[in-house]
Amino acid sequence: MTTPSIKHIAFASFIGTAIEFYDFYIYAMAAALVIGQVFFPASDPAMQSLNALLTFGLAFIARPFGAVLFGHFGDRIGRKSTLAASLLVMGSATFLIGLLPGYAAWGVWAPVLLCLLRFAQGIGLGGEWAGAALLATEYAPAGQRSWYGMFPQLGPSIGFLLATLTFLGLSLGLTETQFEQWGWRVPFVISAVLVIVGLYVRFKLAETPVFAQAQSAHHLHRWPLKALLSQHGKAICLGALAMGVCYHLFYTATVFCLSYGTQTLHMSRPLFLGLLCIAVIGMALATPMAAWWADRLGRRPVLMSGQCLAIMLGFALSPMFGSGSWVYILLFLFCALFLMGVTFAPMGAFLPEQFPVAVRYSGAGLSYQLGGILGASFAPAIAQALVQFGGLPWVGGYLSIMALISLLAVWRMPPDAAR
Repeated sequence: MTTPSIKHIAFASFIGTAIEFYDFYIYAMAAALVIGQVFFPASDPAMQSLNALLTFGLAFIARPFGAVLFGHFGDRIGRKSTLAASLLVMGSATFLIGLLPGYAAWGVWAPVLLCLLRFAQGIGLGGEWAGAALLATEYAPAGQRSWYGMFPQLGPSIGFLLATLTFLGLSLGLTETQFEQWGWRVPFVISAVLVIVGLYVRFKLAETPVFAQAQSAHHLHRWPLKALLSQHGKAICLGALAMGVCYHLFYTATVFCLSYGTQTLHMSRPLFLGLLCIAVIGMALATPMAAWWADRLGRRPVLMSGQCLAIMLGFALSPMFGSGSWVYILLFLFCALFLMGVTFAPMGAFLPEQFPVAVRYSGAGLSYQLGGILGASFAPAIAQALVQFGGLPWVGGYLSIMALISLLAVWRMPPDAAR
């Protein structure tokens, strides 16, 4: 097989993450809007919302298992086939969620099967990011690792935009009853088409040069996870802590704020989804900007600057979001997603650099997914509980603390490397 062009590599690393995060985000939005009503008993609306947010967090528990599973094969047999398998697992689970009957039809089996499919989503996504990041950075020209590592980082913002536009279109075109009965299922079912496109693109790839070299030189481990845990435990922990604020910014601004804005502030669903469509542009703009600066100034200075700003943004959450003004709410959402892009883009190169080739898929993937548990898994549910306990200032404090933890972790990590 001929070596693909760097443009093909960049597109393949981008398209897979865009599709997988589209699948992931449509569930996040459905959880904020309708999953509780469809899959849980109607006796207590507050418990419906909480249960829906808990099923959202379940996938984050699964993602490290996916990182370990796919990381093992990614470090043993290669990046290409492992990436295709992760996309297939994620796409199949998403499609089946769209077909799953609700509580009214299947009773308790409906939420049980929903949780199993949500867990499978987490398994699939757990193997995606590291492989896509390695695909881009292990092919990247010298001195441009952050730039090419940015392409899989663009996937989440584009996937989120597609997910938001899909739900916005359905909200505008359907009645509330139609949306709850069948409309919310449409984004899940059509994801099958996107998965087929992603698989086609990825099957045309060749293995990355650095992995092929390590494989031919027999420098791989039979059990990569064992070598990873015994030799690189500190790097895993610091990487996970460094990733926490990226996730926290995103899911606070989307899942929690979407739920709070529509249910507590009583903003219309189309209006709030429209605000998110505008706000995610901030993330899409920040991602290439931060990657460009990271190649010139270094990964750590860019990451730490974004994390410092995120600490300050936590103090602005309550006065801006609590104002009830859509202008201030939009400004907060834009700032949060812009800083998510700043703290996320350099990670495509920075995290893989913390690990040698033989355990890089496992190490980068496990750090990334453990960061998801810390920063996002139950963050919307915790934020909801904090609102009930002490109001929005507590949610802002939660954001600032997460940003401070990530800042300290990046400060303790080694500077940019090229291993």
